[in-house]
Order: sequence, then structure tokens, then C-alpha cells
Amino acid sequence: MIRIRKNDMVKVISGNYKGKTGRVLKVYLDTDRVIVEGVNFIKRHTRPSQNNQQGGIVEKEAPIHVSNIALLFNNKPTKVGYKTLKDGKKVRYSKESGEVIDAN
Repeated sequence: MIRIRKNDMVKVISGNYKGKTGRVLKVYLDTDRVIVEGVNFIKRHTRPSQNNQQGGIVEKEAPIHVSNIALLFNNKPTKVGYKTLKDGKKVRYSKESGEVIDAN
């Protein structure tokens, strides 16, 4: 189960982009990977098409494994857990501080 969601701010904790922060653009649940804004760029060679008349080499973000990122909560990397509130809601919380991250 992935504890990271779209639009979360995350920090890369390992790999070539270690220390960089960015917003999650897309989550791939089946492969446990996410695309983070400004992290893990690849060069894609594209041929001319209707959308891209010129073609050429395009740089874009590639997916990165969720084990290599940490959620930023109060500008600090944190582990994420789930707990159920008294009213029955399942929410994410910071394992470091114990605070609720989002109240769905």
C-alpha cells in the first residue's frame, strides 16, 4: 500500500536526486512508483507528430520508487501511518509527531 498521494510534497532520500524536494504529479499503484516534479529527468527522442511538429529530444520526469522518497510534513521528512479516528474515519498521520496529516 502506498502512503503517498498526488500533490503531496516529498523529499528524495536516496539516489542521484537525493535531497531534492518536489510535488507528486502521479502515483502508479501497481508498480509502487511516483512521478515527482523536477526529479529523475530522462531524455525521450520523439518523432514529429500533430502535437509536436518539430520532434526532437524532450526531457521529462520518470517514475521513482516510493522507497526512495519521504513525505514532507511541517517541512520535515516523516514516515506515514494510518489510524482510525473515533468517528470511524481512516486518516494518515505522522509517525514522528503523531499529528494527523489529512482528514479525508
